[in-house]
Amino acid sequence: MTDSTTSGVQQVFQLKSASVSMTALELHYFDPDDFEATLRDKISQAPGFFKDIPIIISLEKYEGLDSELDFFKIIGTCRRHQIHVVGVRGGNDDQRRLARGAALALLPGNSQRDRAHAPESEPADTASADAAGTPGAKAAGTGEPVPARVVNQPVRSGQQIYAPEGDLIILAPVQAGAEVLAAGNIHVYGPLRGRALAGIHGAESARVFCQSLEAELVSIAGHYKISEDLQDNGWKTAVQIQLRDDLLVVTPLDKA
Repeated sequence: MTDSTTSGVQQVFQLKSASVSMTALELHYFDPDDFEATLRDKISQAPGFFKDIPIIISLEKYEGLDSELDFFKIIGTCRRHQIHVVGVRGGNDDQRRLARGAALALLPGNSQRDRAHAPESEPADTASADAAGTPGAKAAGTGEPVPARVVNQPVRSGQQIYAPEGDLIILAPVQAGAEVLAAGNIHVYGPLRGRALAGIHGAESARVFCQSLEAELVSIAGHYKISEDLQDNGWKTAVQIQLRDDLLVVTPLDKA
């Protein structure tokens, strides 16, 4: 075997870490007809958002029978709608065995992740607060808050800006076709015309602030509204958006 490093030949590939935003489909039970009907309804609300996206199936709130859980049918239904199932999060041993048989990646659920990473001297539920991406979470081992990511330039169409641990502050417009994501809050000191996804690790206390709401989509902890819904309240004005009782609420900044 030739050593590509010493021979000067470029390596076929390199492995690098990557942070990618993923949409989770939180499955409560599985019936093929109900599943497809619900999927069609969700897609009709935001067809551009769902086209060709990768998703993971979350089993953390699954209450159906394991015998009804057919990952091949789930994958097939999603593919018919140009959605790609890439993995499963959580689940018991039997469910994960079924997922492995369908060639899906296995991701730990919140409780599994906490058990894997919580120090012995620290209760697992204490460690889970940072793992969930709570706004203002402290950097591991430092006791200091995670610094916000600050962007000074406009976020242009096709760009994606990601703050994987703390808040994201953008001192310029976010153009249509751009996407900004944060574990914590998102602040846009200009028009927000693209997509903004806050609390992407499940932090329901996250908020989105902007000087002019013109967004294609806003999401907090997986709950979202598309442009048509957002135009009913606060459109093209300075607002904050937060999650209350599983609903996104838009409030003018001068009344917040």
